[in-house]
Amino acid sequence: MKLSLALAALSAAVRVHGHGYLTIPSSRTRLGSESGVDTCPECTILEPVSSWPNLTVAPVGRSGPCGYNARVSVDYNTPAGNSKWGVTPVATYAPGQVVDVQWCVDHNGDHGGMFSYRICQDQALVNKFMTPGYVPTDAEKQAAEDCFTAGTLPCTDVTGQSCGYNPDCSPGQACWRNDWFTCNAFQADSRRACEGVDNAALGSCFTTIAGGYTVTKRIRIPDYSSAHTLLSFKWNSFQTGQIYLSCADIAISGGSPTTLSTSTKSATTATGTGTGTGTGTGTSTSAAACTPAATVAVTFNELVATSYGQTVKIAGSIAQLGSWNTANAPALSAAAYTTASPLWSYTVSLPAGTTFQYKFVNVASSGAATWESDPNRSFTVPTGCDTKVTVSSSWR
Repeated sequence: MKLSLALAALSAAVRVHGHGYLTIPSSRTRLGSESGVDTCPECTILEPVSSWPNLTVAPVGRSGPCGYNARVSVDYNTPAGNSKWGVTPVATYAPGQVVDVQWCVDHNGDHGGMFSYRICQDQALVNKFMTPGYVPTDAEKQAAEDCFTAGTLPCTDVTGQSCGYNPDCSPGQACWRNDWFTCNAFQADSRRACEGVDNAALGSCFTTIAGGYTVTKRIRIPDYSSAHTLLSFKWNSFQTGQIYLSCADIAISGGSPTTLSTSTKSATTATGTGTGTGTGTGTSTSAAACTPAATVAVTFNELVATSYGQTVKIAGSIAQLGSWNTANAPALSAAAYTTASPLWSYTVSLPAGTTFQYKFVNVASSGAATWESDPNRSFTVPTGCDTKVTVSSSWR
C-alpha cells in the first residue's frame, strides 16, 4: 500500500513538471509573471487530456486559446482588470511579414511533442477575449480554439525553415504532419525533445521551477489586418497528457488586407469595412501594384512610469540603436507622457528586412542605467510597400 501511494505521488509529480509558455511576443502569461500576478508562468496547463497523437482532438474547456493557470486562478482569456495585459498590443506586424517567435520550456518539464502558432481571423469572436471585465464562456473559448486551429500558421510558410516530421510520430498517425513545429526525439541522448530544437543554454528564459530553454522559430503573418488581435501558442506534450496554451496581444497593420472565409479557408480580395477596431472602408490591391519601400520609419512606443530626471533609451544590436552602448543609444520622447498613459516614443528609419534585437533602458540623471529584464526583444523591419510601422510594448 505504501509503495502504491509512493508511485502515485511520483506520477503526480512528473505530471506537474511539464511546463512552457510563449515569451516572444510577450504573452499575457509572461506579462502576468513580470507584473507579479503569476508565480509560475510555465504552469498554465490543460490536463489531463489526450494530447498525442491527435493534436487537435482535446476540448480546451476553461483553458481557452490563452490558457488558465489553476495554481494562481488566473484566466488569461480576459484582460487583467489592472491593465497589466490584454488592453493594448505588445507588438505590431505587417501582413505577410516573417517574424521570430519564441517560447520557453522548463528544464524539468520537457516532455517533447509538437507546437504551433495560430491566428483566428474572426474578429468578432476574438474581441470577446479583449473586452475588459468579460470572461468568455466555455462555448466561446471552444469556438475560438476551433478558429485558431483553422488559422494555424504553417512552419512550411517560411522558406528555408526546417519542417520535418516528429520522430516520435509514425506515418498514418494524426501527428504525422509538418505544418506544425516539431521537437526532437524524446529519448535522444543529446539535443532531446523540445530543448534540442535550439540547443539553448539553461537559463536562456525564465521559469520558476528549474530554469528554462528558449525555442525559437519563424512564422509568416497572414494577409490580414487588425488593430488588435491575438497570436495563440499551443504545445502538445508527447510524454504526458498535457497541453500548454498562451496568447499575445498583437496588431497587424499596413498594406491592403485580404479577407479569409473561416468556413471555406479560401482567400478573396475584398472591398468594405476594415476588420480592426477603427472604422472606414478600403480597397484591397495587389502587392505587385506598389513599389516596395527601401526604408521604413519604425516607431517604438513604450509604456513605462518614470520619475523626474529619468530618461528612457532604446539600445540594440544595430548601429542605429547604439550597438548595445547606452551612451550612444537614442533617447525616447516623453512629449505624450501622462500619468494615466506613461508613453515614451522614438522613430527611426531602418532598411527594410533588417533584423535586430533590442531592450529599453531607464537612465537616471546620475547616469545609472537600469535595463529591462531578459530576454532581448527582437524585430524584423517589414518588407513590402509600407513606409511606416509601430511597435508597442510595456516595460518589463
